[in-house]
Amino acid sequence: MKKTIISQTSAVVLAGIITTVPGTAYAYNLINENGTELNFDLEVIAGYFSSEETYGNTETEPKWTEGYAKYGFSGQRTLNHDSTLFGAANIVSSFSGGDGDAAGLTTGDEKETDIEDLYIGYRNQMFEVSLGRQNLSFGDGFILNGDSLNMGEGLDGIQPGFSANRGGAYWLAARKAFDKTAILRLGADSGLGSDIFWFESDNPAQASAEMAGINVEYVTDEGTFAGMYLKGLGVDKSEADFFGYQGRDGQETFSLRYQGNAGVESLFLSAEIVTQEDGISGDNSDAWYLEAGWTFADTLWSPSVNYRYTSYDTGYDPLFFGFNRGYGTWFQGEVAANYAGPFGTDSDIHYLGLTTHPSETLTLGASYFDFKDTNAGTGTNDASEINVWAEWVAMDHLIISPLVGFYTPDASTSSQGNDDTNTYFQILAIIPF
Repeated sequence: MKKTIISQTSAVVLAGIITTVPGTAYAYNLINENGTELNFDLEVIAGYFSSEETYGNTETEPKWTEGYAKYGFSGQRTLNHDSTLFGAANIVSSFSGGDGDAAGLTTGDEKETDIEDLYIGYRNQMFEVSLGRQNLSFGDGFILNGDSLNMGEGLDGIQPGFSANRGGAYWLAARKAFDKTAILRLGADSGLGSDIFWFESDNPAQASAEMAGINVEYVTDEGTFAGMYLKGLGVDKSEADFFGYQGRDGQETFSLRYQGNAGVESLFLSAEIVTQEDGISGDNSDAWYLEAGWTFADTLWSPSVNYRYTSYDTGYDPLFFGFNRGYGTWFQGEVAANYAGPFGTDSDIHYLGLTTHPSETLTLGASYFDFKDTNAGTGTNDASEINVWAEWVAMDHLIISPLVGFYTPDASTSSQGNDDTNTYFQILAIIPF
């Protein structure tokens, strides 16, 4: 994604933030001999956040902290005939402190330690199969990028006996693994391949949805062409009623996507179109985006410029989208996507991004978002947002990423109740070992 050490050290870029792929997270090798490999895995991230406006928090200018540590073991054992047995067992400890986040989904009193990854798998030259508790992601996360919505105690008490608390660390998305998975992968890294999968969430904020699907990809030198079908098999009724996700039971989602450079080295192209049928009403809704970018490789600091247009229908369910390619995908605007809305539905979004690389250890970026046609076309959540950010490898075991955002509702009739510009700040510390 990015050209700095951050993209190389990180299976990782920031928040939702670590895209956990077996074998690519921070790891210290303990054993590597006679076909046996055992790693100690460790991810540590902490962040400080502040917002001049509130979108559900009772504090007028909330300030809060978040953090988590993921630790455990992963490894593999080479068997006969070029086959491999692999697996992982990891725990996550997370917390939120201070006033809680700007949307009031956390209170600042959350902390939790629980199992994150616990899976086993087998692979050979023909296929790979894995079972257990693990992350699951396809494409660049427009539909499915792990179970990474991490709420806290902010919604407790609204409905007797109901809690969506998952241990806090809302922005950092400490927990990403689906509770139960079964994944069969066919094909190689190039050419034609497919994934047949089933997963069940234990996340109340996702109505503990159960789904199954198939993903097919064709990889060429010009890019990756892919399609995915996702079928909703069930939900927790009380959770679905609370969040309005009843339609996930029986829901059908189909997408086509492309990402690559069309054979032009400095060009970046990405697109996806999704059509979705509600499992209860049978209503159809669509979402799609088109993005193009260019890297001026021979210019000072190798700047890249990207433009993207995204359209989400009213009633579209964004499912398990997540942070994948970097800031702005798929949390479009740090304030808008995390606290104020729109939350990946019912809007049209123009995005313009600039990224530069002053050195191998420093990346600078700026993003502009324009949110239109929100709230069923009423425009009551129309807004614009500017984010300016950096990713700096300060030393071997410390990566710092500050971000400043300026979010401005379009009119005083907006759902925020004013058109004041919110100055938002966050700074992240990632500690690789």
